[in-house]
Amino acid sequence: MPSHGSLTKAGKVRNATPKIPPKPKKNLIPRRRNSRNYRRRILYA
Repeated sequence: MPSHGSLTKAGKVRNATPKIPPKPKKNLIPRRRNSRNYRRRILYA
């Protein structure tokens, strides 16, 4: 079964990239989130 590219090169770039800690996510207050979802689903659909 042919592979896409050689297996010796697998994961080279990802391992060399420095790990950046994720930024903490702040959730929207429910009213803002609901109004945004409403606009996205109903008004702009």
